[in-house]
Amino acid sequence: MTAAWLVGLDVDGTIILQDETMSPGVPEAVARVRDAGHFVTIATGRSWMGTERWVDALEITPEFVVCSNGAVTMRRVGDAWERWHVETFDPTAVLELLTERLPEAHYMVELATGQRLFTGELDDWTLNDGRLVELDELGAEPVSRVVVVSPGHSEDDFHRLVADAGLNEVSYAIGWTAWLDIAPQGVDKGTALERVHAELGMQDGNVFVAGDGRNDLGMFGWALGVGGRAVAMGQAVDEVKDAAGEVTADVADGGLALALDTLLGRPAVPQVGTGE
Repeated sequence: MTAAWLVGLDVDGTIILQDETMSPGVPEAVARVRDAGHFVTIATGRSWMGTERWVDALEITPEFVVCSNGAVTMRRVGDAWERWHVETFDPTAVLELLTERLPEAHYMVELATGQRLFTGELDDWTLNDGRLVELDELGAEPVSRVVVVSPGHSEDDFHRLVADAGLNEVSYAIGWTAWLDIAPQGVDKGTALERVHAELGMQDGNVFVAGDGRNDLGMFGWALGVGGRAVAMGQAVDEVKDAAGEVTADVADGGLALALDTLLGRPAVPQVGTGE
């Protein structure tokens, strides 16, 4: 067989729909790619706590899984997992900037240990073993991410906020549920996958990544930079489609399954055009 590929897949809007059911055909397509000998893993903005279930559901056994938008990489050790690589930063300045502009927002930080501290509960957050704290406690120690959710504010509002606040010392992404996710400077899914790729000793061109959000831009750029493939989901905004090398169908129409099958010699995914 040909050399194995590193296949890095986003979760929300790529593997699963908004109601957390699988996109049509994805389990079967993942199984075909896995059984062909390729290294299939997940690269997500979710914490490990919210990611492990999808590793199990897809019935994949990768050595590494990328979480928290690249700030945390998990490694399989026997039947258990360890936090193999964790990036952190001092969140104090970021929290001061944001809380000044969004005092009523809900805030959460993820510590290097994986524990989450939060100021208000939301249904979208996985808060098992989390701890409710006062706002001034969030910056007490280094964190791997800061998450902000402000009900009533849109993705465009967050973009303006980022520009006005001058968040240029950290990396940021805005998820499909319109929350702001802030990671250490220079850290994204691409930097984490690059580390995994090197650790596995895989060939440069044999990289395939797929996603639908702005937090996937880093891994798109890295994959294309090493001669690999980057696939945007059909429902992605134009900025994301334009950054990818290919665009597939919407998540609701099984776009990921169609794209994965191209690794096995099935018809190619249409090339990106104008983003329209």
